This record gives sequence, C-alpha cells and structure tokens, in this order.
Amino acid sequence: MIKFWLIAAAISGFLSVALGAFGAHLLKNILDEYGKTVYEKAVLYQMFHTIALFVVGILQHLVKDTSFSIAGWGFLVGILLFSGSLYLLAVTGTKWLGAITPFGGVAFLFGWFWLVVTIIEGRL
Repeated sequence: MIKFWLIAAAISGFLSVALGAFGAHLLKNILDEYGKTVYEKAVLYQMFHTIALFVVGILQHLVKDTSFSIAGWGFLVGILLFSGSLYLLAVTGTKWLGAITPFGGVAFLFGWFWLVVTIIEGRL
C-alpha cells in the first residue's frame, strides 16, 4: 500500500495545482465571489489532505508493521467528497451538492482521528 498512497498523493497534488490554476485563470471572470470562495476552499483542503496522503505513504514505509491505510482512506474519501462537491458546487451553482460536503468533512476528521490512534498504538 506504500506505493498506492504515494501515487494517490502525487495524483491529488497534480490535480490540486491544475484545478487551482484552472480556477484562478479560466474561471476568474465566470465565478461570482461566493463561487470563487467555495472553489478556493476546495483547492486548499485538497492540497492539505494531499500532504496528509503523502505522510501516510511515508509513515507506512517507515513503520512496516503498522497499517496507516484506514487513515489514508479517510483522507482520500474526504478529498473526493469534500473538495469534489465544492468544485462542482462552485462551477455549476447546484446548491444540493453542498449537502455532500459535510460527509467529506467527516471523512477528513476520521482520517486525522485514525492517524492519531494508529500512531498511539503503533511502534514509532
């Protein structure tokens, strides 16, 4: 799973930068202020949790007898649900997509919680 988490982080980092540039340049005259704020929040949280995915891969490499995968899945699902729903909300204006966002937030929280649990119970 080490390679999986590092590849997932690299792909997410690439997408975060690409989507950030897309939003800053191609959407700057299309989105209203609310849409810009929502879009920027999606990029910011995706990048933070991309770094978390990278850390999961590094920790998994360093501490082979402990699995950090559950935390990684929390971060990955959070990126998809939280950032994904905010990207779509900003671009389409479809308000019901905002109802998906909290599930992504809960996935992020779960990922961080599980990372703490794994570190406490693991052999670091």
